[in-house]
Amino acid sequence: MSAMTAAPPVFDVAVSLRSVSKTYGRGGGAVRALDDVTAAFPRGSFTAVMGASGSGKSTLMHCAAGLDRPTSGSVLLGDVDLSTLKETALTKLRRERVGFVFQAFNLLPALTVLHNVTLPLRLAGQHIDRKWALDVLAGVGLADKARRRPAELSGGQQQRVAIARALVTRPQLIVADEPTGALDSRTGREILALLRSCVDGSGQTVLMVTHDPVAASYADRVVFLSDGRIAGSMPRTDPAQIAAAMTRLGA
Repeated sequence: MSAMTAAPPVFDVAVSLRSVSKTYGRGGGAVRALDDVTAAFPRGSFTAVMGASGSGKSTLMHCAAGLDRPTSGSVLLGDVDLSTLKETALTKLRRERVGFVFQAFNLLPALTVLHNVTLPLRLAGQHIDRKWALDVLAGVGLADKARRRPAELSGGQQQRVAIARALVTRPQLIVADEPTGALDSRTGREILALLRSCVDGSGQTVLMVTHDPVAASYADRVVFLSDGRIAGSMPRTDPAQIAAAMTRLGA
């Protein structure tokens, strides 16, 4: 397991963290979830973030995506320092530049598949390009499901809808938090292949938190966290080597 490599030039970076620390609570009960983390995630790359429970991996993702503000340090989404933005501007930036995929699909049951996909555009007050939304649905293999409700779909299909919703704004960054955690292994592999295609086919950037070595094996690089610090990284490899690295970390 190697140390982190030198950061690429800023114009090639989708998101970067510079000496980021995050502390929850105060006094004796304070918890330092991230401890002086510096990392860069290149454009058009797929990175998996792994670590034991409580290692800080979800906090890293939340800070990288602008869902949480670091206690100290800075996060840059492209060339925009998120710490300089007020909450309204930060919300707008997230809607325009970041797509979110979570373990829980977070679909609205009363809406059709198409309306779930276009919801980020509606919330942002943007024009709804129906053809583009249908193209995105076709891209995730759901061209014939636009008028269905989520309850009429399988779990894997619902996660595909969630990915289409993340893609509809043409985001620079896709963050995925345990995206296959609620799926069976075959469906999980299909979802991972779809995320992989977002990188290889569309040049998007994927940052994925996972505990699963098989899921991490789809990434270009695996970054390991331990006690809020980066403990190392390794280039794309097979699940057995990733699992061995996790074992060495005590995870």
